[in-house]
Amino acid sequence: MQDIIEALTLAIGLVLSGDPDLREIVVLSLRVSLSATAAACLVGLPVGALLAVSRFPGRGAAIVVINALMGLPPVVVGLLVYIHFSRSGPLGFLGLLYTPTAMIVAQTILITPIVAALSRQVLEDLHAEYAEQFRSFCLNRRQTVQALIWDARYALLTVGLAGFGRAVAEVGAVIIVGGNIDHLTRVMTTAIALETSKGDLPLALALGIVLLVLALGVNAGVQMLRQTATRSAHV
Repeated sequence: MQDIIEALTLAIGLVLSGDPDLREIVVLSLRVSLSATAAACLVGLPVGALLAVSRFPGRGAAIVVINALMGLPPVVVGLLVYIHFSRSGPLGFLGLLYTPTAMIVAQTILITPIVAALSRQVLEDLHAEYAEQFRSFCLNRRQTVQALIWDARYALLTVGLAGFGRAVAEVGAVIIVGGNIDHLTRVMTTAIALETSKGDLPLALALGIVLLVLALGVNAGVQMLRQTATRSAHV
């Protein structure tokens, strides 16, 4: 018990002092996860909007597939990205394996279905509420989507935060395609796994503290956005 208390004390010291190694890992984690979240939103939000306002053959099957992809096993995604970016793979000539870019690609694949499915549900519910008004205004599909996205902006921001929370906590896919290389592809989750196995509990705990703070921050942000959306709806 004494060893654990000592390790926790050292971990807090690392966080408060801004340890360079700790800071480097945290910055890379944020860069990779924020980039993946932005890419997932660029793809997922239009897909979700299309499924929300359009009616076409196979729409039901597409929704089922996207919902199913929300549960993609991270290690499977990592394996598929690894195969494509490996030297003998179809994209091996790009030389992206064991780089932050490969990690961003893996995280983007993981969270795009989450963004698409959640945004589809948000926009479809809103579209059902405003459908009569949209028809009375004779809005085309593009104008309808723009109006829905603007009105649901706070809810969609919570969707983006949910995607970021999923990305920053990912370990399986990024360790396969990133290799957990020191000063290059080592992020918080992979570093925690490595340092724990090495017995370096202070650094592992310090990274765990930062990760928990980020998780709490994301949840607090979601709650604040929901409250803002509720207040806006009553204005």
